[in-house]
Amino acid sequence: MITEEPLPYHYLAVDGPIGVGKTTLVDMLARRFEGVKVLEDAENPFLDKFYKDRPGAAFQTQLYYLLSRFKQQQEIIQRELFQRLVVADYPFEKDRIFAYLNLSDDELLIYDKLYAMLDAQVPKPDLVLYLVADIDTCLERIRRRNRAYEKRLSGDYLVELIDAYNHYYHHYRSSPVLVVDTRNLNFPERPEDFEELLEELRKPRKGTEYFVPLGSR
Repeated sequence: MITEEPLPYHYLAVDGPIGVGKTTLVDMLARRFEGVKVLEDAENPFLDKFYKDRPGAAFQTQLYYLLSRFKQQQEIIQRELFQRLVVADYPFEKDRIFAYLNLSDDELLIYDKLYAMLDAQVPKPDLVLYLVADIDTCLERIRRRNRAYEKRLSGDYLVELIDAYNHYYHHYRSSPVLVVDTRNLNFPERPEDFEELLEELRKPRKGTEYFVPLGSR
């Protein structure tokens, strides 16, 4: 029996805009390394109202996500799961990307105070995998997975979101970041893509670095 060479991390977070393939990659990493999978709560009761542009729904949606993510992060520490690889489909900091995109100035005043108190109590990832793709790729992946509430997602909003992600991670310094261009990657259907990424993940990382898949060169 061949023993899988472990990754040099205890806590790995995968991030990127809607439709980029975060959860698929988290599933594969957790299964491969017998890790603990942490997925954000997709059953936000305010999300449908948010996509329908109801008054106040953005603030309700954001606070629900913030508190839900904080609870999950606290459970990671309390259960001492770092003896195994922990793979999350978000870093806690991602909450601010959506907050600054969707909340009014008055709402942000309240949000920022609460966020500052919570952020000091959550663990930082050893590495963030920031998945990127263009608008057409994200929209096609969203269409294929066919989630009812995402059908109301406009292309203009997704463009804003991709720009906000890029701006945020350009200035991100809390953890090392590996930027992965997923436009020409298909981890579930092409095992060689996944193996190529794993080779990159076994290398030590500092600051922000970029992974250019062989097929894209």
